[in-house]
Amino acid sequence: MEKESKIYVVGHTGMVGSALMRKLEQEGYKNVIFRTSAELDLTKQEAVVDFFEVEKPEYVFMAAAKVGGIAANDTYRAQFLYENLMIQSNLIHQSYVHGVKKLLFLASSCIYPKMAPQPIKEEYLLTGELEPTNEPYAIAKIAGVKMCENYNRQYGCNFISVMPTNLYGPNDNFDPETSHVLPALLRKFHEAKITGAEEVVVWGSGEPRREFLHVDDLATACIHLMNTYNGNISLNIGTGEDIAIKDLAALIAEITGYKGKIIYDHSKPDGTPRKLLDVSLVHSFGWYASISLREGIEMVYEKVKKQ
Repeated sequence: MEKESKIYVVGHTGMVGSALMRKLEQEGYKNVIFRTSAELDLTKQEAVVDFFEVEKPEYVFMAAAKVGGIAANDTYRAQFLYENLMIQSNLIHQSYVHGVKKLLFLASSCIYPKMAPQPIKEEYLLTGELEPTNEPYAIAKIAGVKMCENYNRQYGCNFISVMPTNLYGPNDNFDPETSHVLPALLRKFHEAKITGAEEVVVWGSGEPRREFLHVDDLATACIHLMNTYNGNISLNIGTGEDIAIKDLAALIAEITGYKGKIIYDHSKPDGTPRKLLDVSLVHSFGWYASISLREGIEMVYEKVKKQ
């Protein structure tokens, strides 16, 4: 990408999109365009066609999606499937029709099989059953990855996709019903400290292991790969390190200064037992995560305390 290239960041107000906006500005890209969901409904084909005909972006970062944690994924199953399929189908196809030079599609590590060998290599995609609670979301994202791959094969496009691990950072969703595990725990422990609660209840057993990546690291990876990578393999983006949920809870309790008890609700689902990405391939293209988990959570908590 040239500094003057016309770059469309889809989903610019979300956690990933806003991180991309910050990073593109920092790196001197001056021609970044965006639309709010009120201005452009990405599920409507005609609206997306009109946008591309008028704006003619050269590069597209696809960071818009219907997203959520275990509860949201399992509750809004039809919405997660329909909305994500429509958004990505409209954007990918119109990027082809209107000659976009390069597109980056953000998938998710949840598209891998529930019982995939660890750490998870890119080649494990579609080798087993998905985690049932987020199957609709995962199927939509797999469709997006395969659209990019096959538009490249049939039409000669340059559409790449990446599979980030669990993300956190500025502009995260802290809603107790729909957020992912790290922001949900951060909110719980912060509120428990403020109210003087004697205990905090954490969903599940605390035994599952998860990998977490600060969204600013993801933004750096996306821009790096937009400038360096051309290929049909959807690249894993992560730290290559994971942590048990019980250890994450203890770390967040320490960072927030919460001194009470931590109780585990075994009636709630654990989800996938372990999800650690093999990031050796993205390392081979010269990108490494730079923000440690403690440092990243501390940065997020400083902003949470000011809200």
